[in-house]
Amino acid sequence: MPIRPPVLDDRSYDDLVEELLARIPAHTPDWTHPRPGDPGRTVVELFAWLADTLLYRVNLIPERQRLAFLRLLGVPMRPAVAARGLVTLTPADKEGTAALAIRALAGLPKPVHFETRSEITVLPVTAEAFAKRPLTPEEQTRFSSVLPGLQKIYGVAQATPYITTPVFVGGAADPAGFDPADHRTVTIDGCLWLALFTLKEDPGDAFIGQVRAALAGKLLNMGLAPALSVPALAETIGPRPAIPFRWEISYVADAARNLVDYVTLDVVAGTDTTAGLTQRGTMRLVLPAAEFIGAPSNDVRQALTAGVADRPPRLDDPRKQARLVAWLRLRPGAAGSSGAAVNLPALSWAGANAVEIDQRKTITGRVVGESDGSADQEMQLPGRSVEAESLRIEVAEQGQAYRTWQRVEDLAVAGRDAPAYVLDSEAGTIRFGDNVRGRIPPLGARIRVGTMRSGGGLAGNLPPGSLTAIEATMIDGGSAAGKLKVQQGLATEGGDDAETLAQAEQRIPALFRHRNRAVTAEDYRQLAAVTPGVRLGRVEVLPRFKPQQRRLNVPGVVSVLVLPAQTGATPPNPRPDRSLLEAVFAYLDARRPLTTELYVIGCEYVALGAGISITVREDYGRQEVIQAVQDAVRAFLWPLLPGGAEGAGWPLGGTVRDREVEVVVARVPGVQMVNGVSLFHTADGKAPAPDSPWLLLQPAQSNAPAELTLSAWQLPELLTLMVEAETGVAPDLARLGTVGGTAGTGGVGGGVAVPVVPEVC
Repeated sequence: MPIRPPVLDDRSYDDLVEELLARIPAHTPDWTHPRPGDPGRTVVELFAWLADTLLYRVNLIPERQRLAFLRLLGVPMRPAVAARGLVTLTPADKEGTAALAIRALAGLPKPVHFETRSEITVLPVTAEAFAKRPLTPEEQTRFSSVLPGLQKIYGVAQATPYITTPVFVGGAADPAGFDPADHRTVTIDGCLWLALFTLKEDPGDAFIGQVRAALAGKLLNMGLAPALSVPALAETIGPRPAIPFRWEISYVADAARNLVDYVTLDVVAGTDTTAGLTQRGTMRLVLPAAEFIGAPSNDVRQALTAGVADRPPRLDDPRKQARLVAWLRLRPGAAGSSGAAVNLPALSWAGANAVEIDQRKTITGRVVGESDGSADQEMQLPGRSVEAESLRIEVAEQGQAYRTWQRVEDLAVAGRDAPAYVLDSEAGTIRFGDNVRGRIPPLGARIRVGTMRSGGGLAGNLPPGSLTAIEATMIDGGSAAGKLKVQQGLATEGGDDAETLAQAEQRIPALFRHRNRAVTAEDYRQLAAVTPGVRLGRVEVLPRFKPQQRRLNVPGVVSVLVLPAQTGATPPNPRPDRSLLEAVFAYLDARRPLTTELYVIGCEYVALGAGISITVREDYGRQEVIQAVQDAVRAFLWPLLPGGAEGAGWPLGGTVRDREVEVVVARVPGVQMVNGVSLFHTADGKAPAPDSPWLLLQPAQSNAPAELTLSAWQLPELLTLMVEAETGVAPDLARLGTVGGTAGTGGVGGGVAVPVVPEVC
């Protein structure tokens, strides 16, 4: 039988009034008409109201005892997770040339409070990214008469023409990603170039010289964000090795001959939060002396070799040429003892004067109370969802200065005289000992927060451009930094609300089943579903499945398949990116048995097309019914809730049958008859392409259904769905052509990089 908390008394206000009125004839027979408004009836109703309030409080006793029991278990609720992001800072004063050293924890107050995570030196420059893009086939045709002449002008046997192309235009991120390894369509040299410009529109040579002097010896904060990728099923998820790279800055080695050279910039140790270009973060570069900061001329009338070979990309905009201070180049580094260069990863954003931010607020020097000398006393901090690493609690005994007490996970392991406390991060409370397990702060001792950072929540997941203002102070003297422009090219992400009491009550019983250890398949499922900072729409456990070889029944292997949450059954189907898979893997990896080989994967989608013909009832709108059929079929084949026949998402490895789809269509209101359902697939299971058109699924035998058979790790992805009315025959996707286009070819042939020369008067 189900376990239900007992209800001590379930009588309501109306029940009490009715019961009291029923007792009147037996106890006061002279009172024959207790009508509403009668003084006696009013007394009865008042008594019923008081009794109903009392019974409500009595019935709360089981809930109070339950909450007290949950508290004794020592399992606190999970705090909110702070969103994180990157912003770039630029001085508002375009005439200034000074570098501004900004303290950490500068506040970005609106619309949600964020703070910078580190100090930053804001340099009086702005950066724009460029690439040497190869010509498209159309451009090669258009410039076919020009290319032979370029080879003669520059005196090269083989030329590789390119066009200087802006990247991350306006400081905005590129969702598709800039892939330097794509030498056919993206860049011919595998590098990312960043032009450092002055803030002043028409600076002049003297002003540019002042800016270069201001940059000399300073630290330049560079922000980078690798493009989000969907790993292949066979790709191992876990800590990735750092990608070797090299930063270089240009300078003019010989002004007379317009010769350019480069100085390799060192990354300050411990400042590379990108972990070797494997995650979003920043790094600090040490700039050289002023004589090693410069840019070659871009005027082809004075410097014919501008932009040729290893020189920076040529800028043909005279306004940009006038503001150019120097070029930064991010190029591949050497890997291992062989010294072979590796490709840079695809990047979704890059910027200078960048700093990391998170959705927290810092409080310092706040007194929270005085000790009353009792054991196990608890004090409320001035905030909830406290970052444990930043918390510093100080206690001042009478006649003494403040001393820092130590935060511990459990007072039971603290010594008798240990100045220690435990933190409940979600509630924002601290608890002291009892002179057996940790000290009791002496009577009257003042307790203050030395430093505390708190905050977080879903409200911090902001789209690009939401943060526009900052309140910063200088490192020297602590004065206001003046007005700074804030540019947010990337969305802040990772924020999640604190766990509610109802969510904790659902999680804690599962915690006592798996003991925070992944042993059974259900343990893996429950632990993966509650990974902090991610929202999953589906978790499946594939015991003994090794994804690299697509093999089942491999001893000691556990694969956990996860899909992100996604609202609505609209394509494309949900796919986990690398950051999500890495977060789930890291959470499970710390809880798996040592001998278990763990993989966290996404599913492998198999392309599916469908053609459906229906007859619409006379009293229904044709387009409305067609749209309803499309919605019903997509929802039926959807991998998340409420997809599938059971409403739990299409089952892994579940066979798709045309007759089941026909039943779903027939149930749609307004469909009088289903004339035909045809299913289509591709030879390789991927999206249709010129070499892989749609193929009609044929039944194995006559009168048998047409079936798309899937493996245990696969799900269908409905890429094309055509619904026609009154045709009598299901549409044939194989005759309608293929989806997508042909990839263009670039003109990369290993020759000398040569910019396409524009017309010059």
